[in-house]
Amino acid sequence: MGVDQRHDHGGRGHDNGGHRHDHEHRAVGRWARLGHGISGLVGGHSHDSADQIDDALEADAAGRRALLISLAGLGATAVGQAVVVALSGSVALLGDTLHNVADALTAVPLLIAFALARRPATTRFTYGFGRAEDLAGLAVLAMIMLSCALAAWASIDRLVHPEQVDRLGVVAAAAVVGFVGNEIVARYRIRVGHQIGSAALVADGLHARTDGFTSLAVLLGAAGAAAGWRWADPVVGLAITVAILGVLRSAARVVGARLMDAVDPDTVAEATDTLLHTAGVEAVRELRLRWIGHTLRAEADITVDADLTLTEAHDVAHAAEAHLLRHIRRLSAATIHTSPARHHPAVTTG
Repeated sequence: MGVDQRHDHGGRGHDNGGHRHDHEHRAVGRWARLGHGISGLVGGHSHDSADQIDDALEADAAGRRALLISLAGLGATAVGQAVVVALSGSVALLGDTLHNVADALTAVPLLIAFALARRPATTRFTYGFGRAEDLAGLAVLAMIMLSCALAAWASIDRLVHPEQVDRLGVVAAAAVVGFVGNEIVARYRIRVGHQIGSAALVADGLHARTDGFTSLAVLLGAAGAAAGWRWADPVVGLAITVAILGVLRSAARVVGARLMDAVDPDTVAEATDTLLHTAGVEAVRELRLRWIGHTLRAEADITVDADLTLTEAHDVAHAAEAHLLRHIRRLSAATIHTSPARHHPAVTTG
C-alpha cells in the first residue's frame, strides 16, 4: 500500500508505548514537565514537546544572564574610561569608550528579542517570535556602524585641530582595563552564544572582542604622545575605526547567514545520517533545516517501502522524528513526510 503523509510532532505530545498522539496538546513550563514526565520515566528517554520547551527556556535564561552580566561589566568599564577621557582629552580613548558604550547598549535590543521569543505562536506568527533575535542582530550591526562613525569623526577632528593629551599614565591604565573587561565579556558572550545557538549573541561577542584589541591600540597612542608625537593619538583613533570596520564585516557575515537560513553542513549531514539509521527509512529524498531564534526546525522527505500500511508508515515517520529530536542539538521540532519508494525513485543525500 503506497503512503504519502506528513507527520509533525513539533509542539505536540505523544506516548511512545501505545503510539498515542494528542494533536491539541499545548502545555508549557511546569505543567508540561508534570504532564510529560511519566513518559520520560517509562521510556527511558523523553523526546516530547515539554523537553524541547524546557531546553528553549534554559537557553533563553542563559542568554539573558549573559547579556545582563556583560551589560553591567561593559557599563562599568565605559564609565571609568569616560572619566579618564574628560581628564586627559585622549581622542583614541574617546573612540574606545564610545565603542564600549555602543557595545553595552547592544544588550538592550537583544534582551527585548529574548523576551519576545518566549511568547507563544499566534495565528499571525505561526512559527512564534524567535526571528526577533535576527532583527536584534541587525540592531547590533547598526550600533557597530554608529560607533565606527563617531570614532572616525572624533579622530579626524583631532587631526585637524591637534590638542595635548594629558595624564598619559592614567590613559594607558584605562586602556589595559578596557582590554581585560572586553575580552572577558567577549569570551562569555561567544561561549553562551554557541551553546544556545544565538548568532546575534555571537556577533555581540565579536563586537566586544574588537573593543578589547582597540583598547590595546590606545596604548600605542599614549606611547606616541609621550614621545611628543601629537598626531599619534588621532592616528590610533583612525586605526581603531578600521578595526571596527573589520568586526562589522565579521558580524555582518554571522547575522546575514542566519537571516538567509544558513546552517552548518555538518549538522545537515548528521541529521541525514540519523534518518538513514532509522528502521524503515530507505532513503532521504530531501532534508531542510532552519533556525528560528536559537532553535532549529527540520523538514524531511523520506522514502519507505510502498507496501507498508498507513499505520506502519506513520510509525516509521514517528521513529524518524524521535531520532532527530534525540540526536540533533538545538532541534525543537521536525516535520516528516513519507513517500513510497516504488513511485518516487530516491536519491540518498549525505
